[in-house]
Amino acid sequence: MARSQEALMMMPGDAPVSREPSIFSKTHAFMAADAFVPTIIASGLYPYFRAIERNEGTRAIVDGREVIMAGSNNYLGLASDPRVKEAAELAIQQYGTGCTGSRFLNGTLDIHLELEERLAAFMGKEACVLFSTGYMTNMGVIQSITSKNDLIFSDKDNHACIVAGTQVSSADTWRFRHDDINHLRRLLVKAEQERPHANKLIVTDGVFSMSGRIARVPELVEVANEFDAALMLDDAHAVGVIGPGGRGSAASFGLADEVPLTTGTFSKSFSSLGGFVVGERDIIEYIRHHASVHIFSASMPPSCVATVLKCLDILEEETWRLERLWKISHYMREGFKNAGFNVWTSQAPIIPVVIGTEMNAAFQFWADLLEEGIFVNPVVPWRGAVPGGRAIMRTSYMATHTDEDLDQILEAFRRVGFRNGLRSNNGQA
Repeated sequence: MARSQEALMMMPGDAPVSREPSIFSKTHAFMAADAFVPTIIASGLYPYFRAIERNEGTRAIVDGREVIMAGSNNYLGLASDPRVKEAAELAIQQYGTGCTGSRFLNGTLDIHLELEERLAAFMGKEACVLFSTGYMTNMGVIQSITSKNDLIFSDKDNHACIVAGTQVSSADTWRFRHDDINHLRRLLVKAEQERPHANKLIVTDGVFSMSGRIARVPELVEVANEFDAALMLDDAHAVGVIGPGGRGSAASFGLADEVPLTTGTFSKSFSSLGGFVVGERDIIEYIRHHASVHIFSASMPPSCVATVLKCLDILEEETWRLERLWKISHYMREGFKNAGFNVWTSQAPIIPVVIGTEMNAAFQFWADLLEEGIFVNPVVPWRGAVPGGRAIMRTSYMATHTDEDLDQILEAFRRVGFRNGLRSNNGQA
């Protein structure tokens, strides 16, 4: 094996030359004084990895101050519900804090099986398999059901976990323009001409996590049937939020039976951690036995499983939560529009408020809102996080927000918007 020049020049007894591997050079560039992150940190406006000291649903403690939480995916308002916390505590007492193994070996509990049966029945499907996180769900499903010579058609605004799934798959991925069915159709026609024997999977968010836009499910079903493609919907922000009883994006159009695979997560409406996929029994059993992230990862902790089961009970019993959530969503969309802000075409409890394209201005807007006692999530055009390349304040709502909460949020946006010069031109800087 060839030796380095330094090694060849060393005399016997010399100490080896210490040199940092070049792979770490990008880390120093990232943390250089003139780089994006250190500059924002130095300004005092860095909004990410912010510590929340206490979380009580619609209220949280940040930097020792109480704020209204308008940046959580706790859509049903159950994360601090005493019934849910009690269920988690009882599960720990019975099963311990963790399973210390994968579902494949020693990590399957009877409540895992109970939850799979409940979710399959809830979603109107034959079977379900759980994953340890929602992110891993999409990775595992896509990796397991697609193979070399297959084709994946993925919406350009799909969540990062779908993109990760396409990257670990052996299939080729063709991305279609966001929400553009005509472009998807052209790609499918091209595939039939160039790859006539390829199996095809179309995958998209059911509700897009930044825009709050619901996917065009009827047209997706139509084009999937026309070109013999399977359709997969990621309903992370849809299950427990939209559709009859909160059964998701396909159900909201009466098309649940037309979508072979629906995935979801427990970190939103179900106030826990984990994910799932539902579908025909043979398909689910194949995924169960072929998804690497399922077989080789520790299973959902018992407290997380019990939390989801209790949240599912409450969702089915307390139908007012969904009704309240949609009333709130409509009220806030109209409130922002009336205040002169651009909220894109939100159709869900996710309501983006467009701030502009300048990141520093967006961070200042966020800091001003926090000073007003409102916690939201600033999303800037960095690493492709925002559709359309605009900075937004991503607001999201819970069924447990009061009317007073909502009016305080709107009033804070009005004041901060006026202070930052954004209220006179429809929210665009």
